[in-house]
Amino acid sequence: MKKPLWLNKKISLVACRKLKGLLRELDLHTVCEESLCPNISECFHAKVATFMILGDICTRNCRFCNLATGAPASVDYKEPQRLRLAVEKLSLRYVVLTSPTRDDLEDGGAGIFCACVQEIKKLSFSPRVEILIPDFMGKRKSIEKVAHSGAEVIAHNLETVPSLYIKVRQQALYKRSLEVLKLLKAENPSIITKSGLMLGLGEGQDEVFEVFADLRKVSCDFLTLGQYLPPSSSHFPLKEYILPEKFAFLEKKALEYGFKAVKSSPYTRSSYFASALFENSAV
Repeated sequence: MKKPLWLNKKISLVACRKLKGLLRELDLHTVCEESLCPNISECFHAKVATFMILGDICTRNCRFCNLATGAPASVDYKEPQRLRLAVEKLSLRYVVLTSPTRDDLEDGGAGIFCACVQEIKKLSFSPRVEILIPDFMGKRKSIEKVAHSGAEVIAHNLETVPSLYIKVRQQALYKRSLEVLKLLKAENPSIITKSGLMLGLGEGQDEVFEVFADLRKVSCDFLTLGQYLPPSSSHFPLKEYILPEKFAFLEKKALEYGFKAVKSSPYTRSSYFASALFENSAV
């Protein structure tokens, strides 16, 4: 399929060398780079990045994702301190952290997520923190741990509708991911929970609405909807380009389901200028 005119964003990192230099100097990864995000030059130019802790190797092999898979490196326990330094140098007031799925770790990496949040919270200008977590294999102790990490927002993306999990997310479980969001809110009602979907994988509209309902049943607060763009021809094939008008319609419908904030557009990603979603929300 030919890419439509509304998906003509150009990627240029010429103006982003300073940020990339800082990331390399501190040996930090970003999901922006590893996932080939189409918003990377826009975000980097604004000195905004989504930090990816716990390395750049994932233990799973989701067919939509560009992260390398295999045996990850051992945990770097000095990473939280380097992350705090980066946040300080960039004067970030809103910080987003994520990680690859680390099924090789007993706690799935929950401890390092908490250590990173606690380090960032030591800064005098008190940045808000959003963490985008894996499912931790549904381990209650790990979920409870991050629920009390100090992060204001905790996100866990469903990514797609249940019928497509077997094709797109074979090592994940839709019900388990919903349970993660449910447990987070039950453990700490004061946090904001968030999830996201990619569209264009072959999902039906009614299936999308069913996901909206499922997310609200577990009191999910924020929702993001964006266009799936395959990183390469070897990834799960694109089935449909969603019209901008359809994204606007879905945003309106999602708000009717009771979400406190929704961002829905072709280039929306879970962490794409996440601070704006938080600041403009009803919470």
